[in-house]
Amino acid sequence: MMNSVVYFNGPVQNGDFTLAERPGKAAGIRLAEALNALLGLEPVPHLWNTVTLAGDMRHRRAAGRDTVGRRQREQEALVAKYAPGQTPGGGLRTDADHQVACLAREMIRGLLADGTLTVQDLPVRLCTRCGYMAGMGTAGDCRSCGHGGSQVARRPLLVFDRTAHGPVLGRDDVHATGARTPSHLFTIAHHVPQLLVLSRTRDHGVDLSPLGLDGMVLDPRAGLHVAVMAAADEFGAMRPVMTVTENAAANVAAYGAPFRRLGPMRLRYALHGKISYATAASGRLYEVHRAQAVKGLFTDWYLPLCAARERAGISAARIPALLKLLRRAHLARPVAPPSDLLTDLRYRVAAGDMRWVTDARVLACALSDREDTSGPMAPTRGAP
Repeated sequence: MMNSVVYFNGPVQNGDFTLAERPGKAAGIRLAEALNALLGLEPVPHLWNTVTLAGDMRHRRAAGRDTVGRRQREQEALVAKYAPGQTPGGGLRTDADHQVACLAREMIRGLLADGTLTVQDLPVRLCTRCGYMAGMGTAGDCRSCGHGGSQVARRPLLVFDRTAHGPVLGRDDVHATGARTPSHLFTIAHHVPQLLVLSRTRDHGVDLSPLGLDGMVLDPRAGLHVAVMAAADEFGAMRPVMTVTENAAANVAAYGAPFRRLGPMRLRYALHGKISYATAASGRLYEVHRAQAVKGLFTDWYLPLCAARERAGISAARIPALLKLLRRAHLARPVAPPSDLLTDLRYRVAAGDMRWVTDARVLACALSDREDTSGPMAPTRGAP
């Protein structure tokens, strides 16, 4: 079981920010990195969501849009997210990459053949200026260009009728051991419409015209699942696990349900909470707790791991206690991780059991293992 589990981050939306400015955006990325390192795995790619309406609008407004293509613009924006020299060892992948598009169309053809997906001629509203497509119940100006005029038309659409599918999110879709069942998320996912449209009008994305859906791309809520599956297929992972916040899982699970299986491969979710990084970044916090030496370790490694244990989120009030626990474990870490404890830790990580992050002895073992694989961490063992 252990060797078949690989963690990938749920693709992060490529907005106007850097990871230094918005460290919370990297929580899922850092969580996947930390868990894979504990399993002794090579780095996996960082996954990004570039199929967005906001991205379409940014590109249209950009001064150099005639000389810099959308794909190049997205790639430049992704590289700029990272500090110089910090591009991830596993590389960068997006939900519009060639291998993702090829896999998506392959999966869709199979799902059309077995009846899971269908193409149906349905009524929609089309913007009379730009052709942006909205549902019949949508009111107001066009979300793409702001124009106020629309017309009703019928278009062939890629559709997932979940009536015959069963629950789109259940306990077995969540990769966790020893954690509460997130029943509220199952309820949210259950209340999405029975008929889900999986084709959208976007300027960028997985082109569905080879399937007869001209001018359409795959809904990004489905596409982000395919992006993870493509990365997992490339890595040879049979049990990929996608790190994702609870709310995000509830909102995308229904759209991704048809795309979570590929032959023997099955995708599951590792849920995590949000982190109060405003508090965690305070210099005063580390002065008070004499923990300046572990600040980066705390914000970039330990807090993402804790977020997988505290899935409702890590509040500002919780930060000092977690910092104290990390500092104590850091000072007590052994020269080499005990083999029996390390084996047990790796089985827990593979099983999605995150209770160990607040067990000082196991945490010290994890820190020792991390030091063995990534280099020394100051202060030296036994330092005050």
